[in-house]
Amino acid sequence: MAIQQVQFSIKNIDDAEGIEGVITALQNMDGVLAAELSPESDTGVVKFEDTKTSIHAIKAAIRMVDYVTQPFPVDAPANPKN
Repeated sequence: MAIQQVQFSIKNIDDAEGIEGVITALQNMDGVLAAELSPESDTGVVKFEDTKTSIHAIKAAIRMVDYVTQPFPVDAPANPKN
C-alpha cells in the first residue's frame, strides 16, 4: 500500500455545479483519501491509496462529471422534439 498524489487540470470545468460534481465523484471513490480543487488556478489535487484506485480511474471519474454537466444541445439529432 502506497499513498500517491496526482495533480490535474480542471480548466474545462468552469461552473460551481461542475466543481461540486467533481468533488462528490472523487470523495465517493474507494481509496481516495483527499481531494482539493482550486478553481482560481484551474487545478485539482487528489491523494489516494494505489491498491484501491488508480490515476486512470480518477481521470475517468473527472471526465464523466465534466461530460454529464455539459448541456444537452436542443437541436441535437437524438432529441425527440426535433
